[in-house]
Amino acid sequence: MTTFNERGVREQRDAVPDAGAPASAIGLIFGSGFLFSCLDTSGKFLVTAGFEAPFVAWVRFAVHLVLVLLLFRAWKNPALFRVSSLPWQIVRGGLLFGSTLCNFLALRTLQLAETVSIFFFAPMVITALAGPLLGEWAGWRRWMAILAGFAGVLVITRPGFGTFSIGHVFALGAMTCYSLYVILTRRMGARETAESLIFYSALTPVVLIFPAVPLYGTLPTDPLHWVVLVALGFFGGFGHWLLILAYRQATTYALAPYPYLQMVWMVAFGYVVFGDLPDAWTILGAAIIVTSGLYIVRREHKLRLAARKAARAQDGPQAKRL
Repeated sequence: MTTFNERGVREQRDAVPDAGAPASAIGLIFGSGFLFSCLDTSGKFLVTAGFEAPFVAWVRFAVHLVLVLLLFRAWKNPALFRVSSLPWQIVRGGLLFGSTLCNFLALRTLQLAETVSIFFFAPMVITALAGPLLGEWAGWRRWMAILAGFAGVLVITRPGFGTFSIGHVFALGAMTCYSLYVILTRRMGARETAESLIFYSALTPVVLIFPAVPLYGTLPTDPLHWVVLVALGFFGGFGHWLLILAYRQATTYALAPYPYLQMVWMVAFGYVVFGDLPDAWTILGAAIIVTSGLYIVRREHKLRLAARKAARAQDGPQAKRL
C-alpha cells in the first residue's frame, strides 16, 4: 500500500510553488503505484498459497530494511540512527507493520480492488483524526466529504447484506493502522530526521516480530515462491523511494489525482493473476471514496493558499513599520 512521504520530503515539497506536476513526477507516481500493486499481488499470491501472513509481512520488512541500509549508506550516515524518541519510533513502526499484516490477512479472502478501495479512505480518516490528535480541525465541508467517503466504504462492504466478512474487518484495520501511522509521522516530523523515520519503520517490525517467525515461518520449496517472497521487500522499498523522489519535484495537490490510478493496476493484476473482476458495488464505492478524497485535498490546498496570502498581507505592514 502507498504511504505518505516523510518529514524531509514534506519540507522540500512545501517550498515548491503550487504549480502543475512535471511529467517526471507523474511518472514516478505511476511507477510507485505499479510497485505497490505488485507488492499486494505478491502478498495475496503467497497467503493464498498457504504461507502465514505474519511471516510474509516480516520478510517484506526484512528485505526492505536491507534496502534502506544500502540506499542510505548506513556505514557513513549517522542521521539514519539518530532518534529523539525511540519509544515513539517503535510505536510508529508497529503501526506500519500492523497495516501491512492486516492488509495481507484481508487479501486472503478479498479482491485486490476491494482492499485498495477501502485503503483509499485513509486520507479522510487522517483528516478526521488530525483535529483531536494534532489540533488541525476540519471544517464542515471537509466533514461532509469524510461522511461521503464513509458512505463509499459502506457501499463496498455492504454490512447487513451478507457480504461483510472478516476480510473487510482486516482491510479496515489496515487502513486505520496506516492512518494513525501518518498522524504519528506528522507529529514526530519536527523532531526526527527523515532518514530515521524510514529506517526505524523497517527495523521495528523486523526485531519485534522475529521471535514469532519460527511459529509462522515456512521455508518455500518452490523456486517461484522464493522469488516472490524476496521480491516483496523490493516492491515496497523501491515503491517508497519513487514516492520520495516524486514529492521532491511537485506538491501533494499537484500529484493528488495520480495515486488513485493504482486502482487500474490492482484491477488488472487481480484479473490476470487471480481471475477477479470487481463488481459494480466496488466500483461505485471506490468512485465515491476517490471523489471525496480529491475534494479534501483541493479544500486543504485552498485553505493553505489563503493562509499564506494572509500571512504575507500581515508581514507587509510590519515590514513597512520597521
